[in-house]
This record gives sequence, C-alpha cells and structure tokens, in this order.
Amino acid sequence: MSLRNLVAAASLALSVACSSPLAQLQPIPANPGGPYRLGPGDEVRVTVIGFDALTNTYSVSDSGTISIPMMEPVPALDNTPAEVGVAIARQLEAKELAVNPSVSVQVQKYRPFFVLGEVQNPGQYPYVPGMSVLSAISIAGGYTFRAEKKMVGITRRVGGRTIQAKAGQQALVMPGDTIYVYEDWF
Repeated sequence: MSLRNLVAAASLALSVACSSPLAQLQPIPANPGGPYRLGPGDEVRVTVIGFDALTNTYSVSDSGTISIPMMEPVPALDNTPAEVGVAIARQLEAKELAVNPSVSVQVQKYRPFFVLGEVQNPGQYPYVPGMSVLSAISIAGGYTFRAEKKMVGITRRVGGRTIQAKAGQQALVMPGDTIYVYEDWF
C-alpha cells in the first residue's frame, strides 16, 4: 500500500471514529398536527355529569390505562382525551349505569420530558406546551462548555413506536421526549 493510500485510509478511519453520533440520525419528523395523544405519566381530569363519584383527576399508568372506580381499566395510550371520554361513556352504557352519558376528559398535567448529556442539570422536568429544544436546555441549566450546541438527539414516541432523531434548537419538544445533548468533538 502506498503512503498516499495509507494516509487516505487513516484519514477516513479517523473521520468515521470522530464523527458525532448525530451524523447517523435522521432529522426529527415534523410534529403531527391534530389532537394530543395521551401517554404514561399524563394526568387527566374526567368529568361525568351526574356521577360525582367518578369525576376526578386520574393518571395514565405505565401500562397506558386509566383506573376509574367501578369500571374496567380504560385504554388511554396513544388515544386522544376525546377518545378516552368515548370509551368511558361506552362502559357506563354497557353496565347500564347511564343512557347517553356526558363525559369530558381534559389534560390536567402533561408527562415530563428528560434532558441528558452535556447540560448543567440533567434530569426530568415538567412539560410546558410550545416549548422548544432551546427552552428545554435552558430549564436544565444550559449547556456545559463541552456541548454540541447546534443539534441534539431526541427519543420520541411517534405512532405507537419509539424513534431516535436529531433536531435543532428551535424544534418543538413533546411530552415524554428525551433530549440528549452530545459532546462537541471540535
């Protein structure tokens, strides 16, 4: 092998070894429009007209259900609040407890997001609608001096599956996201 080929091979190997893990990630897909989809850790306020004992705040469990007294577990994972309301109404009708029950479900508290890696205070934080990656990093105390500041990695649940992607500072954060700030290589 000639010296020129050896230098080229070494240069290629060094650039692959030193490339950021972000280079292998696809850009985060645009946030899907439409109503909010529930997940574990969300808290919802269920109001059932005429059933004061059922009207309360409930948490979506790790298994993706809501436990309401006198009812079977109500599926909530990846459902909208309105779909959960319909499921509750159907159970009330099926048990012949009400005819045409009026059920309202609203998000009371969103599940948290997480920030890891090269930030001052990695951890779990409460979600605020409309928050950007930069806002989330600020809540976590800002970047460390080693941080890659242009792009982050995000792990997110989309359409019933978990994806990993990269995003810029202005990308929107969703409830349940895990944001990873990588170390800047140069």
